[in-house]
Amino acid sequence: MTLAEKQQSLIEDLNLIPDPQERLSLLMGRSGTSTLAADEKSDAYLVRGCVSSVWVTATPKGDTLEFRCDAESPMVKGLVSLLCELYNGATPEEILSVEPTIWEECGFLKMLSPTRLNGLSAVRERIRQLAMHTIFS
Repeated sequence: MTLAEKQQSLIEDLNLIPDPQERLSLLMGRSGTSTLAADEKSDAYLVRGCVSSVWVTATPKGDTLEFRCDAESPMVKGLVSLLCELYNGATPEEILSVEPTIWEECGFLKMLSPTRLNGLSAVRERIRQLAMHTIFS
């Protein structure tokens, strides 16, 4: 499955829930599945540009990357976990070429503050940087 197909599948699964607010609540409930150890919550993994603290790590797995994340805020953690889930198992080239459309297609743009959207953009940029680092290492 390509990354674009994976994103479409995630969108379709989330949109089975008719109410966008309930979709967002589901993401917050799933946030407990992604955690980092205390030593991973360091400046090296901290995402700059987020109001609440967010950490993202990447581990190469063959030709792909596996992302792990954590955040102080349950809502942010749920949103960031969704981004990590989206990009997990993708090649660095796919990660660089496929932008997340999940926020628009699931109706989250209307519900998230500009500050939170800016933070998600910062997380996306961090994921992009980690993929670029893998390519040029």
